[in-house]
Amino acid sequence: MTPKEIEEQINKTLATIEREREREIISRRYGLFDRKETLEQIGELLGITRERVRQLEKSVMARLRADAEKSNIPDLDKFETNAVKTLEDIGHVARVSTLTNKITGQDTSKIEQSRVAFLSELSPALTVVAENDHVHQSVAIAKVHDVKSLHAQVEKIVEAVKELGKPHPIEKISEHIKHDDPKHVGALSSTSKHLATLHGMWGHIKWPTVNPRNIRDKIYVILKQQGKHMHFNEIADAIKGSEFKHKDVTTQAIHNELIKDSRFVLIGRGIYALKEWGYKKGTVADIISQVLKEAGEPLHRDEIVKRVLKSRYVKETTILLNLQGKPQFQRVAKATYALAE
Repeated sequence: MTPKEIEEQINKTLATIEREREREIISRRYGLFDRKETLEQIGELLGITRERVRQLEKSVMARLRADAEKSNIPDLDKFETNAVKTLEDIGHVARVSTLTNKITGQDTSKIEQSRVAFLSELSPALTVVAENDHVHQSVAIAKVHDVKSLHAQVEKIVEAVKELGKPHPIEKISEHIKHDDPKHVGALSSTSKHLATLHGMWGHIKWPTVNPRNIRDKIYVILKQQGKHMHFNEIADAIKGSEFKHKDVTTQAIHNELIKDSRFVLIGRGIYALKEWGYKKGTVADIISQVLKEAGEPLHRDEIVKRVLKSRYVKETTILLNLQGKPQFQRVAKATYALAE
């Protein structure tokens, strides 16, 4: 359906409401042509109390649902059939925004999404889940989920993610909760305000690997995804070309964050790696000292170079110059060095 067809369906539905004041209440409460309004705002506009607005809204919606059950709302069944088919394709449940985009085949406005939510409220084959602190406003196929069962399933998935302790593909999460339909589990997960997904991995909304909130988290995700060291210019380009929100940041800002965050280690000229990969902060001389200390004996310069290059991305000549020019190292045999006493 196109947004225009959905608007026409809204007008057909409202036309079944006889009194203009009641049509006004429903239009404004559900945001069908403008932003949603409160009971107080509508009451002030119409010169009636907040409680009277609430009573009229409840009464009109009850009548509309009864008419929908009897197929007395023109063409509502076409919307309902379209919505059910779309939900079957994407996992039996979806956020209202996702469902609206899928039905229309395009990005939609808040008003268009409000219209789909309203028509779904009236459709007997659909269940509408109101937004709260735990879930987004969502629509499900009624024969698959009522409101209570959907909340229970989403809570179960959230607990499973916490138990797993780190991001996983939806197949792993489905296996953990013993559910045989990963697509359904993914659809349920998308309705939760406690879960997020990035690059096919699902995790808790607070985990930066699936929901990076600041520049440092985005840098971490890029390096983690790449799996190897990167120059700060490469990191900046990767962030700008990513799926992240608010990715328009300067290269200098990214470099500054790399310097400040202990998760990142400078291992070469402008080149950074993750500390969790075994890298340690320090100069080349510091790393040479660590190599000799761990060895517990003098080492040939070639062996020192080999070991240092495991944790630093520098030229061999840089290592040799440090060996020969720093007072903490002394040559004890031909091309062999130890820590100075």
